[in-house]
Amino acid sequence: MFHMPAANSTAHRMPPIDRIQASSAAEEPAEPADTGEHLRAGIQSVEVGFELLNALSNATGALMLRDLAAAAGMSAAKAHRYLVSFQRMGLVVQDPASTRYDLGPAALRLGLASLSRIDAVKLARERLPALLLETGHTLAIAVWGNQGPTMVHWTEAPQTVPVTLRLGDVMPLLTSATGRCFAAFMGRDGRDAQRITPMIREELARLKKLPRHGTPLIDVPLTPQDVQTMLDDTRQHGLGRVVHSLLPGVGGFCAPVFDAQGRLALGLVVLGSVATLDTEWDGPPAQALLRCAQQLSADLGYTAPP
Repeated sequence: MFHMPAANSTAHRMPPIDRIQASSAAEEPAEPADTGEHLRAGIQSVEVGFELLNALSNATGALMLRDLAAAAGMSAAKAHRYLVSFQRMGLVVQDPASTRYDLGPAALRLGLASLSRIDAVKLARERLPALLLETGHTLAIAVWGNQGPTMVHWTEAPQTVPVTLRLGDVMPLLTSATGRCFAAFMGRDGRDAQRITPMIREELARLKKLPRHGTPLIDVPLTPQDVQTMLDDTRQHGLGRVVHSLLPGVGGFCAPVFDAQGRLALGLVVLGSVATLDTEWDGPPAQALLRCAQQLSADLGYTAPP
């Protein structure tokens, strides 16, 4: 006969289900928290390998192994080991004829996915607090709307002269820094120039009809030659500027932000009283605005022409 163990025998008792789950959870490694210490630790080999991808993204075309390694600051042998893995993942491709390396389809997919998720205005708004501290003057963001450059965000600096502009205001092309910026840099593109040129012509006709009352207009173009000079100055300095022409006693700058296709995505604006705002092209406010706009353009995937 077989001896059947008693029902309460400890030798064959099944463990409670909650104990099994607790034991299983204890055996699994805990997901590391995104603490500052964890982020600082990182994985050095990933950072080293990224230098190769970064070098390829900055290059004007495919590179030989020795040139790519030199650009990434590593030996050719070390670079080759990384490139083998990157080729397996599709991040890098090698031309069998020239043996040169270039970015692969996986890198393209990553870039396109990132660009599709970027909100240019949101990205610009996140930069305004730091720019406000640097300039000390009112800042704004403008985009091209149905009727022209339109104010979509406004950040007033404390202790500044209030400016009677509102969100949704459409700025004139010839007498505002914002309009001059859009006219100059959108006007470079043939498709956009077809929209802007008639608008400039109409605005110029309106300016000519304004009553003078013996007071000459300041910094306001009145002829096609004046307009061309203004556009040339704007492109030469990389941003639009007005002094007194939009509102008496007010000056301002607008710097262009370009997207990955090289089209004008938005304009960054700084303005204030001419009594406190340095309105020189190379003054601190203009240069701070220009640096911020250039960094935003780079973050949106824009590469400036040589």
